[in-house]
Amino acid sequence: MNTPLVALQKPKDVSIAEIEAELSKIWLGQTSGQGAPLASRASTFSMVVYEPEEFQQLLAALGFYEGSIDGIHGDQTRQSIEAAQKAYDLDITGHVNPKTLEKLRQEFDRLPPEKRQIDNLDARGFQVSEAIAGQNPCRIITLCPKIGEEDTGVTAQVSAYCPVQRKSSHLICCEYLTLRGTKDALNRVGEMVSSLMVPDLPKFVWWKATPNPEQELFQQLAKQSHCIIVDSGYFSDPESELLKMQELIEEEIYIADLNWHRLSAWQELTAAAFDPPERRDSLKEIDKIAIDYEKGNDSQALMFLGWFASRLGWKPLSYSSSSESGAYDITRVSFEGECDREIHAELAGVPVGDVGEIPGDLMGLRLTSSNPHADCCTILCSETTGCMRMEAGGSAQSCRTEQVTSLSDQKAELLMAQQLQRWGRDVLYEESLAVTAQILKLR
Repeated sequence: MNTPLVALQKPKDVSIAEIEAELSKIWLGQTSGQGAPLASRASTFSMVVYEPEEFQQLLAALGFYEGSIDGIHGDQTRQSIEAAQKAYDLDITGHVNPKTLEKLRQEFDRLPPEKRQIDNLDARGFQVSEAIAGQNPCRIITLCPKIGEEDTGVTAQVSAYCPVQRKSSHLICCEYLTLRGTKDALNRVGEMVSSLMVPDLPKFVWWKATPNPEQELFQQLAKQSHCIIVDSGYFSDPESELLKMQELIEEEIYIADLNWHRLSAWQELTAAAFDPPERRDSLKEIDKIAIDYEKGNDSQALMFLGWFASRLGWKPLSYSSSSESGAYDITRVSFEGECDREIHAELAGVPVGDVGEIPGDLMGLRLTSSNPHADCCTILCSETTGCMRMEAGGSAQSCRTEQVTSLSDQKAELLMAQQLQRWGRDVLYEESLAVTAQILKLR
């Protein structure tokens, strides 16, 4: 259900030094003739959103994209990506994978300076998802790094919006600050950005880019926040970035990965398949696991494998990867299980004609045993892609087959709204990621 927003103050350009004074003016002016407040400041949490959208800016400069730089992965953005991939003879996926991003950067660097200017409207920070606004954030600070321009410092805009509450005429409003500048310019004001986060309230950082712990701005915000929120579904190099997430957790920085929550339906059905007492004992007989995922991003597959292995106490032994049949990305991992039992896992990146909204969604899962008498064969498959590849594997065992219904909406904004309601240390995620990191260190 949508939560409509009304503007208390539309975006207004101010200098960085004037931000707090301008915010004070907003609230001082919100009183009725009797002195009662017409609107008040929300007091739930503050959030910094780092929204680079570099690929939209690159596509715009190269002539493939004419829409606003808004961070929305809609049809226009996807069509622009596909056009660029076709022009540069890349795999046409509609998503910006590492090869596509590298090629876009190379072509951008070849442009003469006068061609690097981007005329597209920079709409980042002008609006926030209604799902997040409905959680009554106190202050949202959006950082919008720009490319193709000279470093002339950071510009700021201040605004305030209020979700309309059906049961109350009193408005509870959120302050929106938008800071724009080059990446270097934003790095220089990291300490100031941290100071803008409201004291004594939970502080979140939504890092909508591939995390870079070496980046000065990231370091500054990580120290000041209660939680760094990422989405590994859009990591440019998932295997390397998942290792960085583990390193941050080891430094006692709390990480929440929105992509982890997309696995919940798969985890719940897997657990439910072994709830019956007659099947529970057969868990220890599993020695083969196959996972299919949409080719292009293997983070979901790796995190699911890490979760399953962590629950059964498997120890990673070896890792290998290859391309097979000219189309499939295959990763093989071996484990040592209970009583020195050897377990083999295979992750297959499967090419699909109609790529989903989230890169790398799970498609199918198969758990089996070399023991023909073990009652553990289980097949799970996405209701959108079916189980043909998994069922074609053949087995002497009778398999329990289930269809997985994905979350009603996997968009990051909706998952973010849920994350804001339940934030705190996720021990299951941390234990699972620790095993995933052990697997990746064997590369």
